[in-house]
Amino acid sequence: MEESLKVAQGISDFGFMVIVCAVFLCLAAALMIACFKWFKSIINGMIKGNQSMVAELLTETKNQNDMLTDIAEGLRPETQLRIKNTSGIYFDLAIERVCRIIRKVREENHIADHEATKAKIHTLIMNLHEDRNSRFDHYTYRGKRLSSYTSPEWIEWVEQCVLSEVYAESVNNGRTYTNVQTVYDRIKIDFYHKLNQE
Repeated sequence: MEESLKVAQGISDFGFMVIVCAVFLCLAAALMIACFKWFKSIINGMIKGNQSMVAELLTETKNQNDMLTDIAEGLRPETQLRIKNTSGIYFDLAIERVCRIIRKVREENHIADHEATKAKIHTLIMNLHEDRNSRFDHYTYRGKRLSSYTSPEWIEWVEQCVLSEVYAESVNNGRTYTNVQTVYDRIKIDFYHKLNQE
């Protein structure tokens, strides 16, 4: 009897141990799976973060390369030569247009009304200046639009020349052309100085 009780007690003791071991093994396996999933999510998050950071870095590098290209282009002598040739054409065209403005104002306006004549001349010269700036906006130099190197005081310089020619005692087209050309030569020099100051 005692022997059978010992065998039964041993089976019950070992059965409990087997159940405890099985539960422990299940908990350990679940913990390992949870840890692996957690590590995987951390690693995936780091990879995604690195990918977005690399994408931003590539974008920033491309922007900097574009800026460096603009700066390098501005340092090349042929770029300045192209700008001088292009702007020279616009300034030479402006000389002709201003001479036409002077002739039109003399012929078509009542120049005895100084204020109205001055206002009309100012508007015409300002329109000429803004038209040239809108064309310069299509060109860049050192990362800035070419129109940013122009100056509103050029309007006053041309306006003074036009007024002096409109109200001159004698009409002399040769003198008018020379005076307007002198003003635009001054404008060109001011423009080129501004290009080289940067």
